[in-house]
Amino acid sequence: MTADITHDAAAWNAYVGGHPDATAYHRWAWRDVFSSAFGHGSLYLVAQDGPRIVGALPLVEFRSHLFGTFAVSLPFVNYGGIVADSDRAADALNARAVSLARQRRWHHVELRHIRRQFAECPVKRHKVAMWLPLGGNADGLWSSLDRKVRNQVRKAEKSGCSAEDGGAELLVDFYRVFAHNMRDLGTPVYGRRFFDEVLRAFPADTRVFVVRVAGEPVAAAITVGWRDRIEVPWASSLRAHATKSPNTLLYWTMLQWAVQHGYETFDFGRSTPEEGTFHFKKQWGAQPLELAWEYLGLSGDVPDQSPKNPKFKTAIAVWQRLPVSVATALGPAIVRNFP
Repeated sequence: MTADITHDAAAWNAYVGGHPDATAYHRWAWRDVFSSAFGHGSLYLVAQDGPRIVGALPLVEFRSHLFGTFAVSLPFVNYGGIVADSDRAADALNARAVSLARQRRWHHVELRHIRRQFAECPVKRHKVAMWLPLGGNADGLWSSLDRKVRNQVRKAEKSGCSAEDGGAELLVDFYRVFAHNMRDLGTPVYGRRFFDEVLRAFPADTRVFVVRVAGEPVAAAITVGWRDRIEVPWASSLRAHATKSPNTLLYWTMLQWAVQHGYETFDFGRSTPEEGTFHFKKQWGAQPLELAWEYLGLSGDVPDQSPKNPKFKTAIAVWQRLPVSVATALGPAIVRNFP
């Protein structure tokens, strides 16, 4: 059993394409997205039993003035880590990643797993994914929703909200809402180029949804579908229109679309338990799935690079007071350091 860096995109995609535990983000094209949008290099590792691939681990390298040097599988998205045919293959990938960490002086390697794989490794279990089985019928899904949710959808429609979906032609509207909302949260925004690259790389698997009031975008999201699951990793709405419930109409529109296109599970994305977004997603009937972020080759404490870290409190408060145009211009150069 060997494990090493590969440059064979076709063999990689053939392996992860057939592995039941692989996610949409394990596909090779994400490597190009991360490189083009953020300038980060990647090392994609495979375990082999003779000529046969039996495991895969995509790693993206960070050399950050803020946080030092480390690697993540995978950054900017919710899932990644090792997929393997056996514990032996997973252990070989683990060992090769630790070896690379020493060679390249990484502080750590972060693996964003859906479940625990290495009991001996430090782990953070601070986030959950929120998954909803769809049932295959939009009418049945509507009937299963909490009455409060159905009333909010009706309220949005009566308040003049309208929804549409499409592709890259709606990205300007999405980004306008997304950038404004990120400023309000005090979080540096991804550059528009990131989303351009995602839609360019996966035109058949991505969809943009926009809710408008009087023609103006007030809520928007991008979905990423693969196999029988569709995820909404990026969604935002404008606080100024919250009383019209555009966010509820946005999610109902995405759920209907997902059912109509044959998806079996709707992934609302990750949340912090008991916070506002967690309760919003739970009201749809979504159930939490505890995630396991495991750390290899860790020297020191488990890193805390989230906005919840108290050392970012002042910076967040300052960011929230910036004009949206300024925050949008400055954000991409900063956020590339935050995995």
